[in-house]
Amino acid sequence: MRIQLLPDQLISQIAAGEVVERPASALKELLENSLDAGSTDIQVALLQGGIKQMRIADNGVGVAKEDLALALKRHATSKIATLEDLEAVASLGFRGEALASIASISRTQLLSRQLESKHAWRIASEGSDISAIEPAALDAGTIVEVTDLYFNTPARRKFLKTEATEFGHCEDVFNRIALSRPDVALMLQHNGRALSRYTSAEPERRFAEVLGSEFAAESIALDESAAGLRLWGMAAKPTFNRSSRDTQYVYVNGRFVRDKLIAHAIRQAYQDVLHHDRHPAFVLFLELDPTLVDVNVHPAKTEVRFRDAQAIHRFIFHSLNKALAAPTGVSNATTAAQAGYNPFAPQPANAPYPSFQSQMNLRASEPSNFYETMFGAAASSANPTQYASPVCYAPEFASEQFSQPHSSFDEYPLGFAVAQIHGVYVLAQNTQGLVVVDMHAAHERIMYEKLKTALDSKAVPMQPLLLPVSFNADKLEVATVQVVLNSGDTSLQQLGFDLAVLSPNTLAVRAVPTMLQHADVVKLARDVLHDLREYGASRALTEQRNELLGTMACHAAVRANRSLTVTEMNALLRDMEATERSGQCNHGRPTWFQVSMSDLDKMFMRGK
Repeated sequence: MRIQLLPDQLISQIAAGEVVERPASALKELLENSLDAGSTDIQVALLQGGIKQMRIADNGVGVAKEDLALALKRHATSKIATLEDLEAVASLGFRGEALASIASISRTQLLSRQLESKHAWRIASEGSDISAIEPAALDAGTIVEVTDLYFNTPARRKFLKTEATEFGHCEDVFNRIALSRPDVALMLQHNGRALSRYTSAEPERRFAEVLGSEFAAESIALDESAAGLRLWGMAAKPTFNRSSRDTQYVYVNGRFVRDKLIAHAIRQAYQDVLHHDRHPAFVLFLELDPTLVDVNVHPAKTEVRFRDAQAIHRFIFHSLNKALAAPTGVSNATTAAQAGYNPFAPQPANAPYPSFQSQMNLRASEPSNFYETMFGAAASSANPTQYASPVCYAPEFASEQFSQPHSSFDEYPLGFAVAQIHGVYVLAQNTQGLVVVDMHAAHERIMYEKLKTALDSKAVPMQPLLLPVSFNADKLEVATVQVVLNSGDTSLQQLGFDLAVLSPNTLAVRAVPTMLQHADVVKLARDVLHDLREYGASRALTEQRNELLGTMACHAAVRANRSLTVTEMNALLRDMEATERSGQCNHGRPTWFQVSMSDLDKMFMRGK
């Protein structure tokens, strides 16, 4: 068959197939046009999931009479004119294909009036047939009506889903736009029924309206800037996690995107605090110079390409990791720029994940028989009471402590301990009500962060054992130690261990990390050797570092069924407040829950 030019109508329908996959795709393009026109009020009305009709009315600048015909032509746009414009796109639309593509597969009507015009003008199309321009009645702005989508491409229409499904996709698009522009009022109707109405609001309020009050209550606000980059928005705490990615919104210069690089950076920031089969929730906005990002990658414009991808990845990871790492009760006010962070600075080879661990400080006022020993130091207490009773409930402590001024509680968000339940949970009272702490999970996170800080500073303290502990080892365990010792590898020493081979089937542990000296030495050594063998010494201290340290921390953490004194319980609470990511253990499970006084009142039906 000879090569031949395609008819214009067929060309338009091919383009429409790339841009308008379903009604939601058309709605997205039309809403973006309204935003580019400077609209502050947009109203959307859909019939039958947008398949029968979609009507978008805005109060933007409008389209001049002489431009109406061009608005329905392919590659006609007011947003770019040169290659330089394309390389620095600041608008949401720029290709000049969307409206023409929609018009080619539907019955479309466009009414528009500019403020200086005496009246509005109307143009209509039915597939490739475009009507003459005629006067119309409209106060200001633009109304686009798209009726009978795919009426002239029946094969394509057969691929559409049910009305409910198509409307669900349209509603998702509407919500993405609503999240991206809190300053714009929006309304959504379906089959004559108003479903969503958002007035212009502050971002936090709009996020709560669209995603729910629970998301807003369980999220952390962040706003970080460095080297011309800004990341702001809200990221849900790890405890507010999802079984799917249905609450993940990322915008680059106001444009909703699905970018693998950004997704990877966010996943890495959450990996240390989120259970592996759960997904985080967030609304994040990345702002940067338009010349540093290419938005002309995909017809749907949901993919982007960054000029310096590594710098963007580092900045997003750094910013989000910092926000999630903030200890309980500590705000995240310092910007990355104030901290001297530059994502574009050269990074050392095989650099470990950034560490922002604060210096931890025990605040127990008197020696304790377990918790203090584990940390190897005693410190002064912020708790004005001096009780250290081994019993699980201390009413005299509760009575005196809670007679203290509330400023004492305000300084310590987790409050003060009053009891221990079954040697597993610590109960504390704070200004909000009751705090329930899983002491093993909390202590595990504290030890984990302490180990990370020590390893990053290459100062894991080593405790020589008075009597070396020998044990029967299998050939793989012995071989692992021999390889490490014979190759001059210092990985064991970096981790605070000193192991020796006594015979072909016997190993000896001569020293362990100081903070793990009371752990089961043999089991600890076996687990560490397993990780070294599984990942290799170099990977175990870089890529798999957190998994290895998590194994060690689990051995060191206080076990269930151990009675703690009140002083020890309070020391645990103070360390949780000073420890990054203390809301979750390193497996992503929560370490504590807050039960408010109102929740307690509801349980006991007080006031009813």
